[in-house]
Amino acid sequence: MRLPRSSAGWTIAVFGVLALLMGALGLLWPEAQLRMLGFEVPQSRAAGDYTGTFLTASAMASFNMGVYYLLATATEWRAFYRFTVVFRLVTFTVFTIVVLADVAPGRFFMVALWEGLGAVATAVALHRDARRAAATESGGSAGAEAGAESGVSDAAEPGRQVPAAADSGRPTAASADGASRSAGADR
Repeated sequence: MRLPRSSAGWTIAVFGVLALLMGALGLLWPEAQLRMLGFEVPQSRAAGDYTGTFLTASAMASFNMGVYYLLATATEWRAFYRFTVVFRLVTFTVFTIVVLADVAPGRFFMVALWEGLGAVATAVALHRDARRAAATESGGSAGAEAGAESGVSDAAEPGRQVPAAADSGRPTAASADGASRSAGADR
């Protein structure tokens, strides 16, 4: 596993590690996770109470999501980063409504807050990374110009050539001269 190569990558990595750890906690010690979220843990459950089943499914989903986020970080999949911003804001909204409607305990709002702040942090980091990349490109370095000519960017990691589309998250198309270019790069 390689370390994130951008500010946005770090926000995704932190969320991924925490989602993975919280999923593992929910699988190994579900009662602790319920207490942490402010839910009551009865001594025994009534017949037909599938709280444990639901918690296992949620914990497994959290664990898997952590893996997905870490994979996105390892590949610097910026389109995925942008996608998470929108859906983490949706999650923030839904979880906040659930707390306000007294369907979940007040402490559950911390989960909503975590999602909302994480989405904002990733959005800000994406913006900063884009500004930094634009400033680097407009700096006119010979290496950046050569990379642009060949459709290859070395901005992700020094000494490593990466297709420009991998940095932008945009699809590539072959130009008349056969070089791969990012869609919309000529606009």
